[in-house]
Amino acid sequence: MNSPAQSRKLLIELSVEGGQWKPESVLSAMCERVLGAAADYLAVHGQPFPEGGTEVSMLFTEDEEMRLINGRWRSKDTPTNVLSFPSAPLEPGHIPGVFLGDIVLAYETIAREAESLEIPFDNHLTHLLVHGLLHLLGYDHIHDDEARVMENLETRILAELNLSDPYEDTDPV
Repeated sequence: MNSPAQSRKLLIELSVEGGQWKPESVLSAMCERVLGAAADYLAVHGQPFPEGGTEVSMLFTEDEEMRLINGRWRSKDTPTNVLSFPSAPLEPGHIPGVFLGDIVLAYETIAREAESLEIPFDNHLTHLLVHGLLHLLGYDHIHDDEARVMENLETRILAELNLSDPYEDTDPV
């Protein structure tokens, strides 16, 4: 079932297809708050958005489905926490089209990571939502210089959401 959530810059289409996720209404409100705050922060710092906003499709699923998606699109036969699929190549700071892309999240992997990091599940999910959105907007962390930029943005956006720096005391990934 899809549930749209509207912010000033993002239209969020949400689908829950597996995992032990919270109810769709709770996830929708969380996505609206987190992605809306991220988009607002980025807009203030120079990221343009289409006048009518841009659409992001969110898929909340389980590890097995994520493993299949990761295998098909990245040739990796393993689940991962979050995958982002931009609708078109985009350079950071350029205006996206009306459809930004898809973000897929795997419940079990996120839960294991949160437990391992000794942080609340929702805090880790918040970080991954921001991370996924930045990928859709053209940010990446393949090279150290790109990773520093992306991680700096994540840290500043998470601070706006009253969350601590997830990269504190770590090297860029």
